[in-house]
Amino acid sequence: MTSSRPLSVALVGAGPAGIYAADILSKSGLEVSIDLFERLPAPFGLVRYGVAPDHPRIKQIIVALYKILQRGDVRLIGNVDVGTDVSLAELQRHYDAVIFSTGSDRDAPLNIPGIDLPGSYGAADFVSWYDGHPDVPRTWPLEAKEVAVVGVGNVALDVARMLAKHVEDLMPTEIPPNVVEGLRASPVTDVHVFGRRGPAQVKFTPLELRELGKVPDVDVIVYDEDFQFDEGSEEAIRASNQTKQVVKTLMDWTLKEESDRTASRRIHLHFLHRPVEVLGADRVEGLRTERTELAGDGSVRGTGEFVDTPVQAVYRAVGYYGSPVPDLPFDERAGVIPNTEGRVIGEDGTYLRGVYATGWIKRGPVGLIGSTKSDAQQTIAHLVEDAEAGLLHARTDDESAVGHDAMLQALEEAGVRYTTWQGWELLDAFERSLGGAYDGIERERVKVVQRETMTAISRGEEHDGRLL
Repeated sequence: MTSSRPLSVALVGAGPAGIYAADILSKSGLEVSIDLFERLPAPFGLVRYGVAPDHPRIKQIIVALYKILQRGDVRLIGNVDVGTDVSLAELQRHYDAVIFSTGSDRDAPLNIPGIDLPGSYGAADFVSWYDGHPDVPRTWPLEAKEVAVVGVGNVALDVARMLAKHVEDLMPTEIPPNVVEGLRASPVTDVHVFGRRGPAQVKFTPLELRELGKVPDVDVIVYDEDFQFDEGSEEAIRASNQTKQVVKTLMDWTLKEESDRTASRRIHLHFLHRPVEVLGADRVEGLRTERTELAGDGSVRGTGEFVDTPVQAVYRAVGYYGSPVPDLPFDERAGVIPNTEGRVIGEDGTYLRGVYATGWIKRGPVGLIGSTKSDAQQTIAHLVEDAEAGLLHARTDDESAVGHDAMLQALEEAGVRYTTWQGWELLDAFERSLGGAYDGIERERVKVVQRETMTAISRGEEHDGRLL
């Protein structure tokens, strides 16, 4: 880097991880110019496309992220797919450093027989559908009366709740019209959530779990035989107030009388059930689980007792998984870009100069959205160290090719219809304008799902108004 210009940095991925990293870098003391790339026309990543629409409190994180981007010192370049519209080599020509914050966008595998039968789905795909992600189909096959959800984290709860909840109770949210139509036609009556360990080992947060019990016309059912606590469980309860609250909520539900269950839909929580096979010949007909027992330290072992639960659909919610980034090494087992504290490691075991990772693509899908801040601090600290050591500079002898203006010129020459922060404000205003009169219900916004419409609105171009 020469002393005559700021350090030029590209961040790839405009979700919470990328925006937090950009914010921390902007306050690092370095003189820096930051461009934030996003493959979708709209920013905010997981908060816009990975959080259930009936969680407005969690979506308030967008307010904090909005304020960071609104300042103007971090410039959004949306609708640009790194690896397709622009290569890593091109980014390295235009920037002194590149940080990847592309997250985890796929479902982790569940390797049991029958998992590929028709009627078996990944939770991430379903979440993308009900959140109006522009790159997924507009319809979803909601044909099952009885459904299994495998996993005991918040995503499993979101999926179970969205399947069981009456669509009328979702109408005040930003839920897109096609999702309204799909959920309204769903015949579902029972959703079964399965976890292989005990109540003290689940990954639900207390708030999410309590909200499950407040869904109108949906009963939550737990089973006495699924409540087992060993010394490891007791220690977990003593050590974590969160675990204590979760266990208390679950225990309170065991006290409910059967006569109190009058709802038309039910969510069943099954613990100590290890899924071993999805049953069915041509499509899903059931889920076979093995009863497990706690081994003393919070882990479980099989008992040899098997239970078959009739269901016509299975959703696996056993974790998210990152996708490979073109031209970068990728750890297929962990689903991350290989790195040491955010410095990306090449196939030869040495650091790729000026290439970094942060967020879930760095460490895997662990922790809540807010925990990405401390993760970003670590990565940015190493970037600052490398900059101060004189190790960062764009891979070109042409200084005029470095930075924001040169990058935009290259995108325009390539015919890439990129979007900007000002474009997001146009799209944001358009979605909010749709909310006021939709189906006679006052709503904050209605999401535009159609990618071409999103792009055209963001670029101030004429469009046909298609939302889907």
